[in-house]
Amino acid sequence: MIKIMVKLGKKSVEVRKLSKHKRGIRIQTRIILSALLLLLQFVFLFLVLYNIAAGSALLYTLSSVAGAVTVIYIVNRRGNPNHKIAWIIFILIFPVFGISVFLLWGGGRVLPHLKKKMEHCEEHTFPFLGSSEREQEQLLRLDPIHGSEAAYLVRESRYPLYDGTSVDYFSPIEHFLPHLLRELSLAERYIYIEFFIIGEGAMWDQIHEILKKKAAAGVEVKIIFDDFGSIKRQHSDFITNLRAEKIEVSVFNPIKPSMNIFMNNRNHRKIVIIDGTTAITGGFNIGDEYINLESRFGYWLDSAVLLKGKAVKSFLVMFCNMWEFTTGKPLDVAAHLADFAVDSPGFVLPYCDDPLDQKNPAEGIYMQILNRAQKYVYIASPYLIIDNTMMSALLMAAKSGVDVRIITPHIPDKWYVHPVTQYNYMELLEGGIRIYEYTPGFIHSKLFVSDDTVATVGTINMDYRSFIFHFECGVWMTQNHAVNDIRAQFERLFTESQEIKIAQWKKRSPFLRLKQAILHIFAPFM
Repeated sequence: MIKIMVKLGKKSVEVRKLSKHKRGIRIQTRIILSALLLLLQFVFLFLVLYNIAAGSALLYTLSSVAGAVTVIYIVNRRGNPNHKIAWIIFILIFPVFGISVFLLWGGGRVLPHLKKKMEHCEEHTFPFLGSSEREQEQLLRLDPIHGSEAAYLVRESRYPLYDGTSVDYFSPIEHFLPHLLRELSLAERYIYIEFFIIGEGAMWDQIHEILKKKAAAGVEVKIIFDDFGSIKRQHSDFITNLRAEKIEVSVFNPIKPSMNIFMNNRNHRKIVIIDGTTAITGGFNIGDEYINLESRFGYWLDSAVLLKGKAVKSFLVMFCNMWEFTTGKPLDVAAHLADFAVDSPGFVLPYCDDPLDQKNPAEGIYMQILNRAQKYVYIASPYLIIDNTMMSALLMAAKSGVDVRIITPHIPDKWYVHPVTQYNYMELLEGGIRIYEYTPGFIHSKLFVSDDTVATVGTINMDYRSFIFHFECGVWMTQNHAVNDIRAQFERLFTESQEIKIAQWKKRSPFLRLKQAILHIFAPFM
């Protein structure tokens, strides 16, 4: 039986508030210069376009016509209505400047050449995934409802469904860290690591010590991290030192002082693959706040899943695709595969999502779970910045008699994001959805569980960034012990959290209502 290690209420570790000086982490000069240079580019563009339009009645008229045409185009193009409204308001306020920024940042998800680049990477790796027709047929016979759910995810994500895979669920991360360190220490062939944030500190020191020894012993060690997520968390010689230790490093989308639209697309995935037999993902990054050695927003609660068996292959393919995408150097997938199955019940489907196509399996699987639920759906997310489609799916489930409950943080990490999360409370409460705020601090887990049968754990927040702009990943699972473990944690979380009552929420101050309403307009940009 899988043992879930959860301790709520009292902290299991001594919390230390570490200053940047104590950590020895300094903000690198290039992030400041990049931000200033980018701001100057925007200011220069605004002033030039404004002066040109203001100095000529003809140009002013043309700019107004161009603004109207752009608004008509935005209204009629495919896409999220909330995203359209935000752009329309921006263009109506700043016609010429708004049009220019929309052409740079809002006209499409990414540049076509990047889409082709990723497709080229996938051509090398996807053939190794194989088919899951047997597993899909078996699940459809056993459970038609969730069998069709899996079929949707297979089509949208193009990753297969697996049996022969064990799943262990862990929360909080300070209880998971010893398991992570043990798995890393057992590596014999390779260790692949991909995170949004790799921050120096006590957590990284323990991981790094093992990676350094393994690399010296001939184990292949590769690391990918996102530059935006990690840039303030590392010494300037961080990469140089790793490469000197025979650890290969690739930085995703380095920060540059450029108005390139791809700067808005970040790699939010968290993946560890060991020898092709073990894979790890979840909401956590590598940083001391994730194991509560650093207190930033009260108690930090996060989660992870550890997979062993056939489904590890999908995470290997995800990493190989990203490695080639960022370095231009393909990895030999065949040489890193492991023919390894585990005698474990249930089915597992790792999946990923990215902004390089028009598909959206990350948001789609959340709505699939809501649409097929019979008894309950429990949700945990640090952010609740949703569009009309997701709102409709949540309300439809609740109005159908499904017990829908959502847990969000009580202590926010971003002052301007939490009011947008709270903006949605009233409509959800009026629709019969129960909302809880995790009072000990900040819940960073991204969890869905339904009917004691199906769950998904991963990196995908319920917000526009995860659904539209970021590279994300997760694990959908059914009929295994981890589903019950996740359900058990939710039952504990409900007792630790404050339930938001509709009568209480109606009494919030006019100032808070105004702040929520204004910030909600710009939700798609957050």
